[in-house]
Amino acid sequence: MDTAKVFWSGRSQAVRLPKEFRFEGNEVRIRRHGAGVILEPIPQDWAWLDALAGQIDADFVKAIEEQPAPQERPGLDGLFR
Repeated sequence: MDTAKVFWSGRSQAVRLPKEFRFEGNEVRIRRHGAGVILEPIPQDWAWLDALAGQIDADFVKAIEEQPAPQERPGLDGLFR
């Protein structure tokens, strides 16, 4: 099992990660899990959503693309000019 050094940087505690555990980017997501702390990369694209939700159903896409006709609301026209 690898270890990492914990140190203080100003008034913040920091961890120096070994090279094989380095992250891309400048930020990571952090959360507690029991007594441990988990660091995870923050996805830079939407591939994570596809992995989580799977393929979007074609009927769902069609329903989103169909836009209803604008409603006529003469009583409200004066409020939004």
